[in-house]
Amino acid sequence: MTATTLPSWRQRVLGFVEDKRFTRTITALIVINAILLGLETVPSVMADWGYLIRGADRVILAVFVVEILLRITAHGRAFWRDPWSLFDIAVVGVALFPASGSLSVLRALRILRVLRLVSVVPRLRRVVETLMRSLPGMGSIALLLVMLFYVFAVMATKLFGASFPNWFGSIGESMYSLFQIMTLESWSMGIVRPVMAVHPFAWAFFVPFILIVSFAVLNLFIAVVVDSMQQVHKEEADELMRDAEEIAQREADALQEQLRGLKEDIALLRSELKARDKS
Repeated sequence: MTATTLPSWRQRVLGFVEDKRFTRTITALIVINAILLGLETVPSVMADWGYLIRGADRVILAVFVVEILLRITAHGRAFWRDPWSLFDIAVVGVALFPASGSLSVLRALRILRVLRLVSVVPRLRRVVETLMRSLPGMGSIALLLVMLFYVFAVMATKLFGASFPNWFGSIGESMYSLFQIMTLESWSMGIVRPVMAVHPFAWAFFVPFILIVSFAVLNLFIAVVVDSMQQVHKEEADELMRDAEEIAQREADALQEQLRGLKEDIALLRSELKARDKS
C-alpha cells in the first residue's frame, strides 16, 4: 500500500513521523537520555537530583513508546519487515520489563537505547549496513587468521615452551601470548626481549609473525570494509541515477503530451479558420 492509497488519517500520521522536525526531536531525546543514564552512575548527582533524573528517564521512555506506536500506525505491516524498526522495539522494550530481583541486570541494558542513534541517523545506519555486508569476506579472513595463529602457536610451544611455560607452555597459552603480540601491546619489552635473552634468534620467529598477522592479514579486514563501503556508495549513486532518469523520462513524457495536445489545438484552430474562410 503506497502513501497515495493510504487513508487520510494514516497519511497525516505518516507525514508527522517522517517530518524532519520529529526525527530531530527523537534524536535529541536519545542524546539527552544517554546523558541521564550516564549521570545515574554518579552517586553525588543522584543524591541531589536523582528523582528528577529518574522522572525525566520515564518521560523520555514514554515518548519513545508513543513514537514506535505512531510508526506502527503509519507504516503498518511494512514496519515489521524493517530490521531497524525491530531493533528499535527490542532496545526500547528492554526498559519496559521490571528491573528488580533476577531481572536487575536489565537496568544496565537500558543504555542500549543510545544505539537507537544508529537507526535514526542515516550515515550511522549506512556504516552498520556496510559492516554487515562485509561479514562474509571478514569471515574468510578470520578463518585464515585462526589457521595462522594455530600454526605459529604450535611452533612457539615447541620452541619456547620449556623456557617460558607461563607464556608458551601450551597451545592455548601460546595463542593468547601471540594475540597480545599481534595487538602490539607490550610485545617487545613484555614478551619478545625476555625470550630473546634466552633464545637470541627468537626475532626470526616473532618478526615474520608480526609482519604477516599484524600488518598483512589485519589490513585485509580494512580492505574488505572499504570495498563494501565503495559498493554501497556505488549502489546509492546508481539508485539516484535511476531516480533521476525516471524523473527526466516522466517530464519528457509530460512535455511530449503537452506538445501533442498543442498540435491538436493548432490543427483544430486551422480547421476552424478554413471553415470560416469558406463560409
